[in-house]
Amino acid sequence: MTTPIHPTLAAITQRIIERSHPSRETYLARIRALQHKGRVERDQLGCSNLAHGYAAMPQTIKIEMLKHSTPNLGIITAYNDMVSAHQPFLQFPDWIKDEAQQHGATAQVAGGTPAMCDGITQGYEGMELSLFSRDVIAMSTAIGLSHQMFDGALYFGVCDKIVPGLMIGALSCGHLPGIFVPAGPMQSGIGNKEKARTRQLFAEGKVGRDALLESEMKSYHSPGTCTFYGTANSNQMMMEMLGVHLPAAAFFHPYTPMREALTRYAAAHLVQGIQNGTAKPLGEMLDEKSFVNALIGLMATGGSTNHTMHLVAMARAAGIVLTWDDFDEISSIIPLLIRVYPNGQADINHFAAVGGLPFVIRELRNNGLLHDDVETVMGYGMAAYTQEPFLVDGKLQWQDAVETSRDEEILRPFSKPFSPDGGLRLMKGNIGRGVIKVSAVREHCRIIEAPAIVFNDQREVLAAFERGELERDFICVVRFQGPRANGMPELHKLTPPLGILQDRGFKVALVTDGRMSGASGKVPASIHMSPEALLGGGIGKIRTGDMIRFDSVSGELTALVDEAEWNARDIPEPYLSKNTHGIGRELFAGFRGITSSAETGAMSFGGDFA
Repeated sequence: MTTPIHPTLAAITQRIIERSHPSRETYLARIRALQHKGRVERDQLGCSNLAHGYAAMPQTIKIEMLKHSTPNLGIITAYNDMVSAHQPFLQFPDWIKDEAQQHGATAQVAGGTPAMCDGITQGYEGMELSLFSRDVIAMSTAIGLSHQMFDGALYFGVCDKIVPGLMIGALSCGHLPGIFVPAGPMQSGIGNKEKARTRQLFAEGKVGRDALLESEMKSYHSPGTCTFYGTANSNQMMMEMLGVHLPAAAFFHPYTPMREALTRYAAAHLVQGIQNGTAKPLGEMLDEKSFVNALIGLMATGGSTNHTMHLVAMARAAGIVLTWDDFDEISSIIPLLIRVYPNGQADINHFAAVGGLPFVIRELRNNGLLHDDVETVMGYGMAAYTQEPFLVDGKLQWQDAVETSRDEEILRPFSKPFSPDGGLRLMKGNIGRGVIKVSAVREHCRIIEAPAIVFNDQREVLAAFERGELERDFICVVRFQGPRANGMPELHKLTPPLGILQDRGFKVALVTDGRMSGASGKVPASIHMSPEALLGGGIGKIRTGDMIRFDSVSGELTALVDEAEWNARDIPEPYLSKNTHGIGRELFAGFRGITSSAETGAMSFGGDFA
């Protein structure tokens, strides 16, 4: 018997459906106009066009493609061999082409997308391109599929901006069915506690760069996704909650028989669905309830704050309007079921080993906190996603998730959560609206009233820390870091010094219109402040010395300044000339000039995207 859906969840979802109705209907009409029922996609092309599309293929493949009943799969890949998470994709096209042929289909690499690594660019100029790389990836995906040669698509991506970009691009061609194909995490390295300890010792000047580099290389040490639960692994979770992965496909290591088997199965499954007419167009398959399920997963697992932008942007690409109020209200009813670094000491491999996502999905589904009336690449409903795959005599078989968690310090049942809510809060007041992830913040650190110290760049914060000027209770305000100002870089380098000050007994918090990271942790941080300072947001009115009330329990974020004085304040002119050129930043001036707010997804596609 199906558990009735939680009444609050039902009400929020219905509100989203009603709010989204006009844009969703417009989107569906657009993609339905592109569908070619009963014909392969390339049948609409002229002979010269087709000849160009066939030219590079081997003769045997050309013969198959000339048949009007042969499906052709497009592959969009984020492969490069610098980013550890994407290096394993090198082998995937050959596996997929081979598997497609075995099932009466063909496959072509339709295009590639960039895949930059925030871990490499963190704190440097390249990070100012990071957020907008998502939109470049979306456009690259659409360009690859624009040849109209394909009856379905497979999308290879893992990390921070790559998966959201692939999804936005895929939904722009949402008349095609598709499956997202992950590469898996690297094996576990040194423990997270040891890694964090070395970082802090380095920040305090107690160990040198050689010791820090040795520690980091023992943590990030092989092909695969970084093993902490940041934006990349939150991506993988959301793709399963959306039902566009094979069940439990996310967290098997690269270069293993299981990874190859799952990749081949994805190709075969898509081909068979196209051939028998069961493969749903991606844009129709993913509806309002699908995106609410992804949001639920984000809360139940304590996922990355970056997805308060990316999930909004992905949904808008399908004509669905999510708001931060939805995030806040859903968070209040979803229990936190996992603790993985930075919310705990375990990594993603430990999480998968003790029960993983199939356990989480079953617990939510059985307690009325997950929409089961959704379409997925496996068919109707989320039951398939409560199972995990095994290789039995070389063949994939899915079995039910474990009945009990193998370690309740990492994964807990619905009846015994780590906290009764998802740990994401909407922060609001005269400073603006922002979000905070409190799942890793200790309870006694969640409410702070202290004077502000205002900075215009994270380097200014680091320099003040080095000079010993921050040995006090204070609210660290870093402004002019929004999408319009400088591309909204992550400010993750602030975590170690602010954490040190917190450990020394000072009450500290961060307020910024920039981003932190999927790895944001114990320091309370109200981020993504909207409107940003450059667009007149209240964060730009704060002056050093203003008392700030920072209450992440109630969600209040207020500058305790006389209202008349506050309203009369001007926002100072930003010094952004140093952010406009170098490392390609000049090429993104157009993106900075038109991007929407963080709350509406920080999208550069304009208001009529849906």
